[in-house]
Amino acid sequence: MKHRPLRLAGYGIGLILVLALPRLIYPVLALDILLWGLFAISVDLLLGFVGLLSFGHAMFWGFSGYTAGYLAKSAAFDYPLAGLIGACAAALLALPTGYLAIRSKGIYFAMVTLAFAQMVFYVVNEARPITGGENGLQGVPRTLLGSAIHDAMAFYYAALPLVLFGYWLAYRIVHSPFGHVLVAIRDNEARAQALGYPTGRYKLLAFVLSAFLAGLAGGLYALGHGFAALELVHWSTSGTAVVMTILGGIGTLWGSILGAAVFLLLRDWLSTFTDAWGVVTGAIFAVIVLSFRQGIWGTLLARVQSPKSKVQSHASGGALESRAAPAEPAPARES
Repeated sequence: MKHRPLRLAGYGIGLILVLALPRLIYPVLALDILLWGLFAISVDLLLGFVGLLSFGHAMFWGFSGYTAGYLAKSAAFDYPLAGLIGACAAALLALPTGYLAIRSKGIYFAMVTLAFAQMVFYVVNEARPITGGENGLQGVPRTLLGSAIHDAMAFYYAALPLVLFGYWLAYRIVHSPFGHVLVAIRDNEARAQALGYPTGRYKLLAFVLSAFLAGLAGGLYALGHGFAALELVHWSTSGTAVVMTILGGIGTLWGSILGAAVFLLLRDWLSTFTDAWGVVTGAIFAVIVLSFRQGIWGTLLARVQSPKSKVQSHASGGALESRAAPAEPAPARES
């Protein structure tokens, strides 16, 4: 409880920064940071809190982008409705793919999700009458109550409530009893099963919720840029989100936003000097990862927290196990 004022102050500062961001940098980049941050959070929900590494999350990001773009262009849906329907479409896609993928673990889970993503990439490329194929879905409008939103600054603030809703949903998932069960599954799935929890159902629900968050970000991304390209469903997009999660700190949730900001700002700045910005950013990322072993945000939290607060944090993260078996402490893990 004694850390609650500091936490509230941190959220207040974050909200002020989000509101001021399009006035500090150009609005399109500002919105990209928030949307890629939400995308990376969806990856972290699986990787950091369930222990599942997905290399196929681009299929949810891109499938929602194409769905939202098609509805906005062909059916004249307003951007909030198109974005939410795109997110729901991504969640529906996650049901069969997640049901099959969670049967594997570790690198095999990553490869299965990558295989599904490549299948989606092929379907999107071949469905040219709907998706435009290699040319993409162009001329996607962004409207609200029948009025077009042409200004990038205006659309940033128009899309902000949906982005904040995604952040809030991720926070509620992680800090709910459901989120505590996910952490227990991550730390010791056999123990969670012994306690009577259907771990397969929990992992599938986490997969679907993660896809919904990725879809919400992808739909707004396509609407914000006015087009949906094949790059949205390419496997490299999934890799970019994973890199952002690692940069910010796995299992930190908010570190994903920081990782997205570092990645996009570096890419934007370096691209003005050289076409080989990928080589330079790769070297910078290697230095960051070696210097911040727990990610940027995770390392900062570890240095700020006292040893006592760390113990309290671990105890709250392992509350499920400690209640069921008080004589055996839960394994310590950074959150």
